[in-house]
Formats: sequence, C-alpha cells, structure tokens
Amino acid sequence: MKSYYASAVLVVALATPLVSRAQDAPVAPDSTTVQGAIYDRPYIATGRAAVGGYAEAHVGYFVEDGITEGPSAQIRRFNLFLFAPLGPRLRFTSELEFEHGTEEIALETAVLDIELHSAFIMRGGVILVPVGAFNQNHDSPRWDFVDRPLVSTSILPATLSEVGFGIYGRGYTRHLGMSYDLYVTNGLSDGVLVNNVGRTCVPCGKDAGLLGGDTNGSPALSARVAALRSDLGEAGLSVYTTLFNRFTLDGETVDIQRRVTLVAFDAKAQLGRVVVRGEAALALVDVPVDLEDLYGARQWGAHVDGVFLVASPRFFGYSAPLAAVIRLEVVDFHAGTFRTTGERVYDEILAFVAGLSFRPAPESVVLLNYRRSSTRDLVGNPAVRAGGLQFGFATYF
Repeated sequence: MKSYYASAVLVVALATPLVSRAQDAPVAPDSTTVQGAIYDRPYIATGRAAVGGYAEAHVGYFVEDGITEGPSAQIRRFNLFLFAPLGPRLRFTSELEFEHGTEEIALETAVLDIELHSAFIMRGGVILVPVGAFNQNHDSPRWDFVDRPLVSTSILPATLSEVGFGIYGRGYTRHLGMSYDLYVTNGLSDGVLVNNVGRTCVPCGKDAGLLGGDTNGSPALSARVAALRSDLGEAGLSVYTTLFNRFTLDGETVDIQRRVTLVAFDAKAQLGRVVVRGEAALALVDVPVDLEDLYGARQWGAHVDGVFLVASPRFFGYSAPLAAVIRLEVVDFHAGTFRTTGERVYDEILAFVAGLSFRPAPESVVLLNYRRSSTRDLVGNPAVRAGGLQFGFATYF
C-alpha cells in the first residue's frame, strides 16, 4: 500500500503541472516567478524605505487514536519586511520573523542585490537558499492551507536562510522564460544526525549560530534552474549540497567528512479554474555504518495541491474567490531496508488535507482545513492515525 500511494502522489506531483495549460486568472495572489517572490509583496512607502509584513493565526482540534487534548489556538507567525531602493540597480530587502508569539525571533532575509543585467544579478547577505520552490515562496497569504507541506519542512529544511553570496538572473524569449540561482553559503551543522528527534533530520541542521560563521569551514553550494511559460506554468530543479559535521579539531582529523545532498523538483500550473502545484524532494545523507539501521541515509517526500475555484462573489468591493482545496502528501524518513536483517524499514507519514479557502481581499485568506494522517514507526507497528479541523487566517499588511 505504501509504495502504491507514494508512487501515485509523486507521479501526480511531478507530471500534472507540466501537461496543464493556463486559461483563467489565478485563484490566489502569487509571484510571477519563484525567484521574484521576495519582491512581490505589498509595502507602505516611508521616505526612501518601504515597510510591510504578514501575519497568520489558527485554531486546531485534533484526535489521535481516540485521544484529544482539546482545541488550541496560536499566532503562528508575525513577519516584518523592509525594502529600500538604493540606486537604479541597487536594492536592499529584509524580513524579520516572529514565530509563536515571541518564542522564536529570526532574521529570515537580509540581502543586497546589485543588478548588472537582468541575466546577471549579484546578491549577498542572509539568503533564502533556492532548495525547492517553497523555501523562496513560502509567505502564508499565498497558500490555501493552514500547515506547510511536510516534504518542504521535514525532508527539505524550509525555511532555510544562510549567510553567503551568489548570482541569479533571468531571461525571456517570445514564449519561454528561464531563471537561475547559484549561491555559496555557510551550510548546515551536525544537528542533521546529532539531534533529539532520533532519526536523520536535515531541518535539525539549521542553527542560528551559522549566521555568525561556518562550523567546519566547508561552504554549501546551492543552485536552481527553472523554466516558465505563460501557457504552461513554471517548473524548477534544484540541488543543495554541503558537509555538515565537524571533521577537524585544532588541526586534527576527528571524523570523516559527511555530506548531505538535497535534490528537489517543483512545478505549478493552472488548468482552467484549477491551480495545481507540487514539490518532490530526495535527501542523501552520509550516515555512520553502525547507525544505518536507525538513521536513514536516504529520505524522500512529495506533495501535490489542488485549488478549485468554486465562486468569486463581490465582497465589499472586492472579488472574493471561494475555493475548494485538497492536498496529498507523503514523507519517508528511512527509505530502504534494515542493513542487519534485510527487512523493510517504515518510518513514514501519509496525509490528506481537504477544505475551503476564502479571500475577502486580494492579500488576505481565511482557511478551513480537515487534516487526516497516518504515521508508521521504524519497524512498521500499527499506524498512529490522527485527524482534526483547523481554522485560521493569513494576511499581508
């Protein structure tokens, strides 16, 4: 069952957007391209600089194997943007994120762009690494689901911000647009394996201390190339690779070099009144041989979203799209078999989300989701099943 379901999700996530054709206006506000997402936001000008932001909150009620802790509400994020055009081809933009109230505060973006040509733009600072589309285009008001995709947050380490430098650019012919991103950044830490999760966890390799310097003197390389057609949508392929462990100490070798490599494919398109987008990712991690049965050397996941426009009534002067939404997703934290026994390893999550999204204003969305998930542990014990309702909102301001 696992292989059939996972294969179906992956095939739909990768193939559907590539064969669809855009016809009507998009259901939700979105950037023209993934690459341009951080500049496609509402701002208020205050002299030379401009400010903006977004907020999201929700309440959820879940039952897991017949047990519930009751409803719970939270302000999940409150983010502030600051943008300043410093010259005809020089601009600065930044984002400060407050998660779960003030429990976590992080500088998510702070970049200086120098545009020599649209096909060659230099960038430096705190960069949203181009690993998958979601990492660069994750603002909650652009999405029609309360939760972020599992593959983007548990296989890929979204949102991943790293200090570094690089170049990006774009070019267009009559029918086809192309874009590229190429960066050198500080990389991840040994939290990929040394963590309290008890499994390989690439997102656990994120470390706020890495904004102050690399831990092993070996930078990460990341790249994304994408193709865009107005009548087909956008598809992108990205790669990220870095050494994540401390392999020298005071000039002495203390461990072999251990590498993590992430490969992601993303696509988005519109088919009449339906917007479809998906992302699939593979993580390859160098795991010590004696830990291979507990820590997966290969992880993968995928999701596919469908947003179906139901109606667009007028709401206080605005066209207010009402859409039905559906998401299928799967993540496998330990693909393969046990090294010692040859038996299959599980450690997976399958999930289904359905609901409604309503946009009373172009930059705001109100969400109602029903989420159902099935989680298997490492050895394949009976699945833990959970389900629940989520109601929330996300808005730019």
